[in-house]
Amino acid sequence: MVTTQITSLTFEEYLTYDDGTGFHYELVDGRLELMNPPTIQHFLIAKLLEQILDAEIKRLGLPWLCFRETGVRTGRNKSRLTDLCVVTQEQARELMNLSAVFESPPLLIVEVVSPESVKRDYRYKRSEYAALEVPEYWIVDPLQATISVLLLEEGLYEQTVGSANQQIVSRTFPELAIATKQVFDAGHLQK
Repeated sequence: MVTTQITSLTFEEYLTYDDGTGFHYELVDGRLELMNPPTIQHFLIAKLLEQILDAEIKRLGLPWLCFRETGVRTGRNKSRLTDLCVVTQEQARELMNLSAVFESPPLLIVEVVSPESVKRDYRYKRSEYAALEVPEYWIVDPLQATISVLLLEEGLYEQTVGSANQQIVSRTFPELAIATKQVFDAGHLQK
């Protein structure tokens, strides 16, 4: 994680910031933090989860959408990039021709842990998403082969950690049937 030379940006300036590099940044207390490009494993896991969540939304006929790499405003001058988030169509409609940075809490956020994002995903985003009142947050950790499902209870997250063949238990998608192992198997290319 690298902080750029820009000394301070407001949230509004961040929404239109473009340094011409194509790099992605999070805004943390007014500072831009460069996000490293994800690994292929990371992309494969995120893709599988996006496909599963899209299919479940469609199966249930819910007015929801699943997006990859959108922003979520988590403070006055703070915005995080999510690996996946599920929002209502109304939330998406509000941003139709604007930067895809949600200012209201998504229904579900999924982060796939990378070696450089461990502290960010487990600590900072956890507290910021709880403060924003995101009802459900998954931390998908291929480094530990675990998936933590965090459910908001009275302003704090209650965590359940699954590994191996344990099923992901989701409040947002109670009928979802996916094993932790299936998620991590998706992160490997077939020979």
